Amino acid sequence: MTSADPVALAETLIRCPSVTPDEAGALAFCEKVLAEAGFATERVTFSTPGTPDVENLYARCGTGAPYLLFAGHTDVVPPGDAGRWRHDPFSGTIEDGVLYGRGACDMKGGVAAMLAAAIRFVMANPGFGGSIGFLLTGDEEGPAVNGTVKLLEWAKARGERFDHCILGEPTNPKHLGDMIKIGRRGSLTGHLTVHGRQGHVAYPHLADNPVHGMVRLISALLAEPLDAGTAHFAPSNLEMTTFDVGNPASNVIPAEARATFNIRFNDTWLPATLAAEIERRLAAAAGNAVRYEVAFAPTNATAFVTEPGDFVTLVQDAVEAHTGRRPALSTTGGTSDARFIKDHCPVIEYGLVGETMHQVDECARVSDIEALTAIYETVLGRYFMPS
Repeated sequence: MTSADPVALAETLIRCPSVTPDEAGALAFCEKVLAEAGFATERVTFSTPGTPDVENLYARCGTGAPYLLFAGHTDVVPPGDAGRWRHDPFSGTIEDGVLYGRGACDMKGGVAAMLAAAIRFVMANPGFGGSIGFLLTGDEEGPAVNGTVKLLEWAKARGERFDHCILGEPTNPKHLGDMIKIGRRGSLTGHLTVHGRQGHVAYPHLADNPVHGMVRLISALLAEPLDAGTAHFAPSNLEMTTFDVGNPASNVIPAEARATFNIRFNDTWLPATLAAEIERRLAAAAGNAVRYEVAFAPTNATAFVTEPGDFVTLVQDAVEAHTGRRPALSTTGGTSDARFIKDHCPVIEYGLVGETMHQVDECARVSDIEALTAIYETVLGRYFMPS
């Protein structure tokens, strides 16, 4: 059956040009495939002023416990210049055992593997006793406002309760058995402005150069580590991402300097406590000599970890059984929709190799898509039918 062929599913999904927030038929296709396999499905659209409407898909097979949820997204980033691609980015072309196309690894290939694995398992085990669900959004690569976070609250309001979740993001650096993500760092962005007084560079005593003050404050932010790391996380890291005075003249001292920084932080911090530490460092460095302001962008990305236990071990064992590699447990990388799911149930991330995500000629090995499907099938078997 095509519905149980992960490569055919991935090809079809890639041919849907579902650049955020356009659904472009991707969720409709997933709904059709799951409904034909006996899943109860619902498409839900959420809206927020100032952001695009987003379609989402919820599906469930079974009514009992335990309830294992698969989560993912069918939206993709823009392909860029299509002329630079080996094949049309939405053609889903296979060449030499490799599937090319936008979303091949991030994460339509992973979604296809989930669909195929679940359908195969349900067909082979019609009375498995628990529940298998899908939470698919079209808003992960965009604002992430009208997607997973709202779909979870919608499901909760209907009385849905999940025991565990697998998010199919591409977690492996090089090989399919490399890595499982058991958590993610948080993200906090700050905007720093230093006020000076504009003047002629030949008469610095009549001006106040904000660049000097900015250098002083940045140096204070970078002088000492934020922390030494924790059991599952590397040390928190602050990176300066912009520094600008908007000054077109080389003989004018500017009136203002602006900088932006981003901190990927571990579970030592909450956004509020980290912001307070940054404010403390800035105040100590500025004293009465530097006039400045700092503002923090709103964030919904806090650090979290799913502590290793039976479920994590079950997934590790399944990966090792099919790849011969014992995957490392990691909290590296950027943010994902796992930051929303963790408020509803324990969540881990495991998917394809992510080397080419967001790149020209994004691709996934056909053999990896098939192996990932087999891994998910094994997880389902051991989860619902432990020996």
